[in-house]
Amino acid sequence: MFGWFDSIVNGMTALMNWLYGFTNTLGLPSYGLAIILLTILIKTALYPLSKKQMHSMVMMQKIAPEVKAIQEKYKGKDPQKMQQKIMELYKENNVNPMAGCLPLLVQMPILIALYRALYAFPFKNPDHANFLWVSSLSNTGDIALALLAAITTYLQSKLTTNTQDQTQKTMLYTMPLFIGWIAYTVPAGLALYWVVFNTVGAIQQWFINKQTLQLKEGVTGVEGSRKSR
Repeated sequence: MFGWFDSIVNGMTALMNWLYGFTNTLGLPSYGLAIILLTILIKTALYPLSKKQMHSMVMMQKIAPEVKAIQEKYKGKDPQKMQQKIMELYKENNVNPMAGCLPLLVQMPILIALYRALYAFPFKNPDHANFLWVSSLSNTGDIALALLAAITTYLQSKLTTNTQDQTQKTMLYTMPLFIGWIAYTVPAGLALYWVVFNTVGAIQQWFINKQTLQLKEGVTGVEGSRKSR
């Protein structure tokens, strides 16, 4: 029944060993470097989806005051009208509130497959399964990586969180703690993957935020110029 998922796990194992072979060719044999390369490959492959997600999250943050104003105006009066106005606002600003779901759904099988692969990984050379202070990437319970996973999750979330929204503000602090705990309980290789994934994601988000702000300022400037004529 789950033969297709075993194929993903086997494919992940083969890709990891291939990337390890690549690091060996470079004269830097390391499964840690192989995981970093794997993370960058996955992040690059997901970028088209992630870009839409990141753009929507930035715009959601920017139009949050307008959404709140609509909610307050129609609260307890006309819920259907309220939803209609909010959806119109989303459409005007090219925002898809569901944009964040697809990258997460795509990533979940990858995370589970990597977890399964690393839990009993057939290292070609176990001596190269260590990385920095980690004795083996298959071991669990690395506090430093867990802390890094929590910190990088917080930093990435900070770039898109609307702190005026109490729910988002709560998630900003609770989600990193949850991710840190998960990172502590899974193989160190998966925690390393999460740290690199968050770091690359934060860099991408910073650029997306900058581009979105410049685009919005450009549109505002053009509209202002038209109105002044």
